[in-house]
Amino acid sequence: MLFDYISAALVTLLVTLDPPALAPIFISLTRGMNAAERKRVALRAAIIAFGILAFFGLGGELLLRLLGVGIPAFRISGGLLLFWIAFEMVFERRNERKQHTADVAITEDHIRNVAAFPLAIPLMAGPGAITAVILLAGRANGDVLFLSSLLILIALGVISCFLVFMAAERVSRMLGVTGNIVLSRLLGVILAGLAVQFIINGVEALFRGAPL
Repeated sequence: MLFDYISAALVTLLVTLDPPALAPIFISLTRGMNAAERKRVALRAAIIAFGILAFFGLGGELLLRLLGVGIPAFRISGGLLLFWIAFEMVFERRNERKQHTADVAITEDHIRNVAAFPLAIPLMAGPGAITAVILLAGRANGDVLFLSSLLILIALGVISCFLVFMAAERVSRMLGVTGNIVLSRLLGVILAGLAVQFIINGVEALFRGAPL
């Protein structure tokens, strides 16, 4: 059961974080920086993103309870949100929006703040990743082992983003335009399947009258 949880959580986090798709945006945001400056930006963004996702992983469910939102309802709404993100990935709309966000930030924010916005928020720890983390934490049902595994997986996901940032130019050049498009759409299809499963689990929980 733990293995199934880890497998599903790892795939969900990697798909929602989508490190390869962030590579060209990172290059755009750090244009004109040297290698050391890029490394500092990537490291700071990774730390901020981990902190945000870990916070929602540990306290997101409590926050929902304070707001009067049940886990089944959030599973359904979160699944719908993830499905929309998957739809945008398949039809190349998500990358266009991310690139637009990056372009705006370059003109409005000082280069020192690039790591926090828009790199950490909302490109890394965006609505999709935050939603996924809260849903995955809900599946853990308060189990310390499951929650610990989730935190480790969040760290692995963020580290994967950091490594991609460090090799951004090489990865983007290696995949090429066609490779980036194919990978983005493939990840979108996978995320769509996971999103539908979240919705199904939420509906089942509502009919049973008990949270998952």
